[in-house]
Amino acid sequence: MAHIIVIGNEKGGSGKSTTAMHIGTALARMGHRVGALDLDLRQQSFGRYLENRAAFAAAKGFVLPAPLRGRLPAAADCPLPEPDAHPEDARLHAVLQSLGSECDFVLIDCPGSHTRLSQLAHAMADTLVTPLNDSFIDFDLLARVDPADGRVIGPSIYSEMVWSARQGRARAGMKPIDWLVLRNRLGPQQMHNKRRVGAALNDLARRIGFRVAPGFSERVVFRELFPRGLTLLDLRETGGESLTLSNVAARQELRDLIAALRLPGVTATF
Repeated sequence: MAHIIVIGNEKGGSGKSTTAMHIGTALARMGHRVGALDLDLRQQSFGRYLENRAAFAAAKGFVLPAPLRGRLPAAADCPLPEPDAHPEDARLHAVLQSLGSECDFVLIDCPGSHTRLSQLAHAMADTLVTPLNDSFIDFDLLARVDPADGRVIGPSIYSEMVWSARQGRARAGMKPIDWLVLRNRLGPQQMHNKRRVGAALNDLARRIGFRVAPGFSERVVFRELFPRGLTLLDLRETGGESLTLSNVAARQELRDLIAALRLPGVTATF
């Protein structure tokens, strides 16, 4: 089976779809076979990003590397392995079996809410990536913090769900989840807040076992790329715009992210 990468965070607006798209297309550009699955059945931001990419490439005559998109089959097309099995489980297993037989990596973008499909995807993750805006509002998803001194009191709802997924994998004899928390939208301002969030993340990482890495800074270019389905790695060859210093810095952030993932057989060569 393919190596499964899950992009998960139960809070919206953290940059999950942007992160998923850039990881997926970067791996595809490096020659890896990549499958993609959007489990946000309502918004489908990742899926629409992929659709925009295909439409832009067709209109302009470009050949743009992209993940192979998978779709959940209808429940009626997925026979249940056991009478008490859940239909959603059978749908997810079916699409992952199909993508996994064709791909080296399968990238799953989860919704910003708790669903059964998201919970199951987390349990199947070899690598879990949690983009997090660099604020205590988003940090609250991972842990409760003492308002007086900023001390981490204990894990919060999302961390408990990941812990449950880890326990399930251990019982099934599967290897542990490699959990990477990305500090997205790091800005040059509010240095005191950045230090406090960073210290709290490092404290929590030691307690519950995840790694911390810088993600993507707040940049206008990310909002401009989505309608065309483009990523930072497409700007030079599509010829639509020159590489600014900000774009060059953003490409380096992507290289650093790919390196931080520590995926088997992957070296950031772009």
